Amino acid sequence: MAAVPVAALLGVTALAPLPFAVAQPGGTADVLGEYKGKPVLSISGAQLRKTEGELRMTTIVATGPQMDVRLGDVIDGWFRTDRAVMPKDSVYPDGDDVKEVERHNLGDMRESQDDATKAALGYLRANGVDGTDKIKVKADLGKIGGPSAGLFLSLGIIDKLDGDGSGGDLTGGRAIAGSGTIAANGKIGAVGGVALKTQAAARDGATVFLVPKAECSDAEAEKPKGLRLVPVTTLASTVDALRALRKGEDVPSC
Repeated sequence: MAAVPVAALLGVTALAPLPFAVAQPGGTADVLGEYKGKPVLSISGAQLRKTEGELRMTTIVATGPQMDVRLGDVIDGWFRTDRAVMPKDSVYPDGDDVKEVERHNLGDMRESQDDATKAALGYLRANGVDGTDKIKVKADLGKIGGPSAGLFLSLGIIDKLDGDGSGGDLTGGRAIAGSGTIAANGKIGAVGGVALKTQAAARDGATVFLVPKAECSDAEAEKPKGLRLVPVTTLASTVDALRALRKGEDVPSC
């Protein structure tokens, strides 16, 4: 008789919503180009370079804060390499209100854009580029929220204004992807979801993925074949790594 209530309990569990979100690889955007028909970076106050290659920031998409995730979804996510099951409050720490979550994420993005601009211009000043006080930057990634595009916005600004500092592109003509927050002083921070972001990067043609050093093991977990992982810690060391990569020199790997 004990099997009856156990079976009933399992049945209820399978039907009940659980406090998880299921994430998967999202879109990517080349910060040197356009996103949804608009330039990602609009820069005034200086002459811009013509760039080649791509600098692709990466995203993940997750079930919404008000969507029910059930036991079957969780089990499916655990056994698929292109899905990740995450506690809902780690994805949506501000609750279940969709509009409030969107406002919070877009606020994080605006703050990230400001820090990315400060970091990039600070780097250029430190490397002898004149006139940075006259430069104004506006970034537009539509409704993409969160702070994880910060590193790539900084790299895009540097590439458009100064390239590798010797007349070449930071990308070396490659499709470079990655993720990372950035502080105004150029320090790169962790972002989460990098195992899914590497898949988005490879899907969209990237051959190199810049990953915050602390997340190397996560990025290695489901790394697509042919994608090179380069660990990064600061904006300056990231530019150095891209220069070395372009020249065919040794570059750190995860």
